[in-house]
Amino acid sequence: MTQLHNIAPVYDQNSRILILGSFPSVRSREVGFFYGHPQNRFWRTLAHVLGDEIPRTVEQKKVFLLSHGIALWDVIASCEITGSSDSSIKDAVPNDIGGILDAAPIERIFTNGATAYRLYCRYLQPVTGREAMCLPSTSPANAVWTQARLDEAWAVVGKRNAMPFIGEKERF
Repeated sequence: MTQLHNIAPVYDQNSRILILGSFPSVRSREVGFFYGHPQNRFWRTLAHVLGDEIPRTVEQKKVFLLSHGIALWDVIASCEITGSSDSSIKDAVPNDIGGILDAAPIERIFTNGATAYRLYCRYLQPVTGREAMCLPSTSPANAVWTQARLDEAWAVVGKRNAMPFIGEKERF
């Protein structure tokens, strides 16, 4: 059965960074916001690398993102998916990120994990003409990445003048 993305993107006219996931997990779709599973390390990792407190509520998370110039959405608008497994994604239909790119001065695009990166390269990069940098997934399924390693890899999000992109072979 086709699952539809049910979470609106978060961005405003001050967003300089765009972070794209693949598709919301079952838990995220249930709570109606990104990275809703308590074991997902997305919010903890971003708070660590940006030197801020971990946001808890949906409203706090939106304020957190916008206060740091971060836009957040997913590559896929709808797909066939088994549970929350990115590896099971089939018949993907991409989101149109043009509205974000038109409304915000996005300087850098990051993906949360290799699947989001592959999907971005396949569906969105040909349309946008913009490179993305693949960061390691914050999913609890990515257990080989400790919190300390995630913080180190994701630190590039908080670095204003960091090298904006890396190549396919150098990605995580």
